[in-house]
Amino acid sequence: MRLLIIEDEKSITRFIRKGMEEHGFAVDVSHHGDEGLAMALATPYDSIILDIMLPGRDGLSVLKALREAKHTVPVLLLTARVDVSDRVAGLNLGADDYLSKPFAMDELVARVKALVRRNTGERLTFYRVADLHLCLTRREVMRNGKPIELTMREFSLLECLMRSPGQVFTRTQICERVWNYQFDPGTNLVDVYIQRLRRKLDDDDENRLIQTVRGIGYSIRNPEVPGT
Repeated sequence: MRLLIIEDEKSITRFIRKGMEEHGFAVDVSHHGDEGLAMALATPYDSIILDIMLPGRDGLSVLKALREAKHTVPVLLLTARVDVSDRVAGLNLGADDYLSKPFAMDELVARVKALVRRNTGERLTFYRVADLHLCLTRREVMRNGKPIELTMREFSLLECLMRSPGQVFTRTQICERVWNYQFDPGTNLVDVYIQRLRRKLDDDDENRLIQTVRGIGYSIRNPEVPGT
């Protein structure tokens, strides 16, 4: 799940980013309203955490511009203000939720996850390819009814592939989605993690799901159903 934080207080941004990354989000950050709006319009995010008080465009202006551009990405407003009118204005402009500062990290994570689930439906919380099942809410993976233990990064990589069964992801795309930075052609990081997943998912099963597309990248599909 990819998240954009638009917040000018860098200490708060670091706090939120660390907490969200620990829960499997890939996080982008902007400290300026105009820059944040440009990022939100250019990149498909699963959710946006948006502070109201920002340099450049304020958060309500960013939100208004997003909704006028027909962007339906879930937006959670952060505010240090106590005036109810600000919250009402945000909700009327199309905010999906709001949270007052200071806040507990657990509550922020829970609210963002709820927004993303509400926006994308059951498809977000549960994925299946052949006999492989992944549940986001419980962070569980099972193959043929047997639980499989994955690290946080392995889980994120598998989720990336299972979101679009049959789609071929380049190493660059995987690196951006799972590690959240530009791909370094000199590293074999993606290949190493693909091999780890294969050992855990495919080694004991003839029906191997993770496929290599030579010269391009990787996909996950049921070999018995081409193109799935």
